[in-house]
Amino acid sequence: MIRVEDGDDVRVVTLDRPERRNALTPAALEELAAVVTDCAAPVVYLRGAGEAFCAGADLSTVATVAESDPESVEPFVRRGQAVADAIESSSSVVVAGIDGPARGGGVELALACDMRLATPEATFGEPGVTFGLFGAWGGTVRLPEVVGMGDALDFSLSGRVIDAEEALRIGLVSRVVESPRAVAEQVAGNDRLALEHVKERIRDRAPKSEQEDAEVAAFEALVDAHADDLRDLGQ
Repeated sequence: MIRVEDGDDVRVVTLDRPERRNALTPAALEELAAVVTDCAAPVVYLRGAGEAFCAGADLSTVATVAESDPESVEPFVRRGQAVADAIESSSSVVVAGIDGPARGGGVELALACDMRLATPEATFGEPGVTFGLFGAWGGTVRLPEVVGMGDALDFSLSGRVIDAEEALRIGLVSRVVESPRAVAEQVAGNDRLALEHVKERIRDRAPKSEQEDAEVAAFEALVDAHADDLRDLGQ
């Protein structure tokens, strides 16, 4: 279900189950975590095949798992959380290209990405409350961090679907573009080491003084790595 295409600077990861709007099974979650973690490219571009980005968890699988072994529901949820954490902690910049519907766990995967880029056709929803669930792959943690408490509660409690422009307005996506992949390729053209340090520093949740110390150390490391180039720029 996970298709990988490796270029020089961008690894394209496609959720490839269009007949189910790219809904994710436990096996697909494991595979997705692996291809994001074991990546040498500076940028991972995450997309969905067909007309959807991702419908989230395969609910028929969740129901089957629950019926056969209720205690196995927790491992399934934990696996989804681990995938989101792997995306967030990857040394590569992970860019979500959202073209079409993103629902439930699909929104949660996007929230874990470093950049969320929507096409005009993208739509977003957390419909879990309409059938008795909610997004448990870290969505209740990341969503208010990204869009703020008020919009997070409105979006999640209403179960409504929003379009790309509203997603942009509340900060769920950073841009609405015709070609998210072109933006991913542009990002990949930047310095790899600088990208790693910027991602690590912005995502750091240590106390302010520790963040500032780490910022100094990272900047020193970049200056040391690029001293000759910086000297040429200064001439």
